[in-house]
Parts: sequence; structure tokens; C-alpha cells
Amino acid sequence: MLLYQINNNKMEEIKEKPFKKEIELHKLCENNLENIFGLKFVKREFNFNNFRLDTLAFDESNKSFVIIEYKKISNFSVIDQGYAYLSLMLNNKAEFILEYNESCKESLKREDVDWSQSKVIFVSPTFNNYQKESINFKDLPFELWEVKRFSNDTISFNNIKPSKTSESINTIATTSEQIKTVNKEVVVYT
Repeated sequence: MLLYQINNNKMEEIKEKPFKKEIELHKLCENNLENIFGLKFVKREFNFNNFRLDTLAFDESNKSFVIIEYKKISNFSVIDQGYAYLSLMLNNKAEFILEYNESCKESLKREDVDWSQSKVIFVSPTFNNYQKESINFKDLPFELWEVKRFSNDTISFNNIKPSKTSESINTIATTSEQIKTVNKEVVVYT
């Protein structure tokens, strides 16, 4: 896609300005979680059980936790990482509530959280075809967002959505114990 800015009736190309470091993407998103995703910031780099979650957020409208993972470059581990993070969260609910309470200086209780709405958001300048196809199920609790920064300080966020005719993951998800465990807690997204 070519972008242009018009100056004095002349078009000047607007070039993409890549993020030099992943932390730039972290800070940009975390400072604008409400505007971009409608989420409340809880914690940056939440470390638990040898995992480091880039951003822990809370969706106040759904009363659910959201994990955001940033990728500076395309790599193949989104679905396995997403399921690992959801499994970590759903098997350690008290730790996530405690982190929310300490970081947000509020008192959230277990019954205040709808764990079935939990999800993982991946944010990257690009996703490869394998990653895009891997979320092409209508009920996976994962989202892919491509972000582009341009030379005129414009930012674009594009939510890559599964096709409307996509199949349910439940058609094939009867053998993996990790998928079974997470799917017990996470309801079908439609």
C-alpha cells in the first residue's frame, strides 16, 4: 500500500518507519491501551512461573484479563505461546487477581472476573501467512494486530480477523490436554 501526503497540490510519499526496539511498541500500546483496545493497564512484564507476559491488562466491559504480547519481527510461536499464557492464567487465577489489586490499588474478587472472556492479543508490525491462518477459527481466544508507524508520525492498527466461514477449533481440539484445559474455561467467541 502506498501512502501520500498532499502539500501544495503535490503528493509526497509517506514511508514506513519501523520500530527499532520492541520496547517502543510496548510503550506506545501501553500508553494508549484504552484508545486502541478499550483496556485498562495492569502491569508491564508480569513475571510468573518462569514466564514473562509483556503486558497484563483488564477488560472492564467484559470483566476479564487480557494478555498482550509484542513481536518486533515475525516468528512462528503465537498459538502455542497463547495457549501457554491462557493455561498459566486460568490455573493461577489468584495470582492474577492479586497482581491487579496491588497494581491498580483496587479490590477485585474472583467472582468479579469472567474467566471465560480471557484472551491473548499479539501485536506486531507483520504476521506471516502461517500465523494468520492459525487463528482462522471462529472461537479462538487470540487476536492478531498489525501495527505500522510512518514517517509523518501516523500509526495504523489492523486487527486480522478470521474469515466469516471459519470452522470451530472444537472440531479438532479433543486430543490436546492443554487445549482441553483452556477450552473448559474460555467460551466460544462469535
